[in-house]
Amino acid sequence: MKKLLTIAALLALVSCSTAPKLSEAEQEAYKFADKLIAKMTLREKLGQLQQFTTSSADITGPDGVQRDAEACVRNGEVGSFLSIRTTEEMHHLQKVAVEQSRMGIPLIFGYDIIHGCRIIFPENLGAACSWNIEAIEHAARIAAEESAAFGFHWTFSPMCDISADARWGRVSEGAGEDPYLGAKIAAAIVRGYQGDDLASDKTIAACVKHFAAYGAPQAGRDYHTVDMSEMMFRDRYLPPYKAALEAGAVTVMSSFNDFMGVPASGNRWLMHTLLREELGFTGFVVSDYNAVHEQVAHGTAADGKDAAQQAMNAHLNMDMVYGDYINHGEQLVAEGKVSESTIDQLCREVLAVKYRLGLFDDPFKYGRQDHAEVMYRPENLQYARQVAAQSMVLLKNSGVLPLKEGTKIALVGPLADAPRDQLGAWRGFGEPEHSVTIREGLEERFGRQNILYAKGSDFRAPIKGGITEALRAARKADVVLLSIGLSCKESGEATSLTDISVPEPQQALLDALKGTGKPIVVLLGTGRAMDIRNEVDKSDALLVTWHGGTMEGAAVADLVSGDANPSGHLAMSFPYCVGQSPIHYSMKTTGRPRNGIEHNEKYLSRYMHAPNEPLFPFGYGLSYTEFDYSDLQVLTPEVEMDDTVKICVTVTNRGKYDGDDVAQLYVRDVVAQTTRPMRELKGFERFSLKAGEQRTITFELPTSSLAYCHTDHSFKTDPGTFKIWVGADSNATLEAEFTVK
Repeated sequence: MKKLLTIAALLALVSCSTAPKLSEAEQEAYKFADKLIAKMTLREKLGQLQQFTTSSADITGPDGVQRDAEACVRNGEVGSFLSIRTTEEMHHLQKVAVEQSRMGIPLIFGYDIIHGCRIIFPENLGAACSWNIEAIEHAARIAAEESAAFGFHWTFSPMCDISADARWGRVSEGAGEDPYLGAKIAAAIVRGYQGDDLASDKTIAACVKHFAAYGAPQAGRDYHTVDMSEMMFRDRYLPPYKAALEAGAVTVMSSFNDFMGVPASGNRWLMHTLLREELGFTGFVVSDYNAVHEQVAHGTAADGKDAAQQAMNAHLNMDMVYGDYINHGEQLVAEGKVSESTIDQLCREVLAVKYRLGLFDDPFKYGRQDHAEVMYRPENLQYARQVAAQSMVLLKNSGVLPLKEGTKIALVGPLADAPRDQLGAWRGFGEPEHSVTIREGLEERFGRQNILYAKGSDFRAPIKGGITEALRAARKADVVLLSIGLSCKESGEATSLTDISVPEPQQALLDALKGTGKPIVVLLGTGRAMDIRNEVDKSDALLVTWHGGTMEGAAVADLVSGDANPSGHLAMSFPYCVGQSPIHYSMKTTGRPRNGIEHNEKYLSRYMHAPNEPLFPFGYGLSYTEFDYSDLQVLTPEVEMDDTVKICVTVTNRGKYDGDDVAQLYVRDVVAQTTRPMRELKGFERFSLKAGEQRTITFELPTSSLAYCHTDHSFKTDPGTFKIWVGADSNATLEAEFTVK
């Protein structure tokens, strides 16, 4: 009888008008799951909804209740583990699950593989500055293959949170401030992880996080309140999540923050109405670390039991770490506060993903490969080098770069020889001993005899005699490369800052070196946008290297030598000062815009003692060559609704170097129902041109891409006039317009 009821529930789900449509693979997985559910006890079903860590695993949040992992597995009280460090421990627990638990259901193992597993790529914000969607997808594919070789089935990535606030440390994990670019990158990462065959032992499940709007905490403070209108959320924050889901991501993670006053993990509108009914998601949702229980601290749940009730009824499938589901689930069902049919549905979705991963066919196929055959493949290291180089952004160059052969270089700064720090936050299984540091990269390229190294200072403290040593090196050199910025500990989760300038001891180092009169090239290592007015003023060139990963040093050597031409463009505006934060190029119109009017006009939307504009805008990036944009044409100046606007522009490389650039298309809805951004990115193309070469770039802009959330929450395009700009950053000056009838 119970089996018939569960199958009936499945049919009801499929036939319901608001239910997502299931693919054949999903229907097959659901049917398999229902056969298991019919044989499971309530506690075993609750066990599938519980994720724990072990005493030997990485801790990425407040310690939860310590449990006997083996006993939990044997008793069917856990369905997943996170952050285990060794293949051996995973295989051991899997063996207990399939051989000693009553149902023999395999475990699913997850880990934070954010920007690489063994080979670490640039932190995500840096990689986004490459604007190279194909490269980002391939980097995720390399990470997936290495992760699967370790034994992982699942990663908690991509982070799809849009953020324009450089105070928030987790900007390093995302794609920056723009929803269009962010959506392209999120989808690419999902494709890279999951590939065409989720059951392959070379792919892993992606996880869309953090749902939702986690990138907009008040005051840029991690875990803090998020408060915005639904219109703003749908326009600016939802697109990357949606794109990742459309790319096929099979899991989602709820965010720590509240949304419209309700913590995400207990927010039924987010987890069910929007995610399931509207967006058609059919996989499972895992909470962030302890986020179910943290509803108590939010003040919306009385205790762990109440928190579990709210999360289960919100349609959150898996409780990460704390244990409220397994602790209170049976009592909640007995009291009628959560129906067993709800538990069945939550369990069904978890089991279906395990089935699609192929775990029921072979629970041990992941991690079976010899690590040595998969890790650090030369071709993958070379790819990481290319991605790192394409991610770095040249913000200033007075002509000192590229360096000539035989140049004697004083290499100074705390990031010049920092193998651990260059890996950044969430560095997976990256090994500092495999990092190619900036010092090593330059010594390899220019010869050890031409590199005079001096650390100079620590990140936030001077070194006794450090400046003296740095000056000694600088006086013997032709040029100073000063590698400064923030450590890896000031990037990622729980690293919010109120001061985003370069720490004072490093600024003192720059001031001292400036006095030598030698040309200074600042190599800025960071996981966030920063206030770098001082560094820009006192340097002859400035290259943002980010936390560039395993091959950062080789990539820096490629760029400063001219073996490669800088081509990165900012995915996040660099503010003039922290007081502008959050700042982004797509600010809305106001009733009193400054619009270029002089600052002495008082009654305008402006700051008294600082510009409105950032120091460096979104999309900005220099090259060793010069790209000229001209002859912007709208080939279809009038189009019908649901048609496509065609736009072309001519680009010429007028410089002496071959190079890559990113043509960017921005649009403004001139008269709309609601206030709209001054500009919005709606297209881009990364391209290569040889010196003297010219080409025409064509954009095709569907009118559907001009849609936005109206006051009735409908998503549609307005008829009327639209302005466009095309160029190499968000301040592009080539302008035209078209009309949608």
